[in-house]
Amino acid sequence: MIVKEKLDEEYVTVAEVKEILNDIADERAEQDREMAFELRRSLDHANEFAVLEADEAQELLDELLELEAVDDFVAHKIVDLLPRNRDELRSVYAKERYTVDSDEMDEILNIVAKYR
Repeated sequence: MIVKEKLDEEYVTVAEVKEILNDIADERAEQDREMAFELRRSLDHANEFAVLEADEAQELLDELLELEAVDDFVAHKIVDLLPRNRDELRSVYAKERYTVDSDEMDEILNIVAKYR
């Protein structure tokens, strides 16, 4: 019987995933190895949806995490989605146990606007 155990878990942004997958693809190209179908599809998805570069995404993430109303999971979602208005931002908080007030939303949206 094979038992698999989760050793570690961390959230990453789509921009970070794109960087990681590009590194893997480059490594495989150097070794003249073909990319697996799943890797190609994942890389296509990351290339299509990653708006920011990994370093910009990390800067935005750091700024968001300084706010009291933003936890790690929510910050990663905000970086990936880059909400434009309160309605889009509310959708990020839809499943959270807490709500953010208008001032906090405006503060988050102002930070996101700097990176848009």
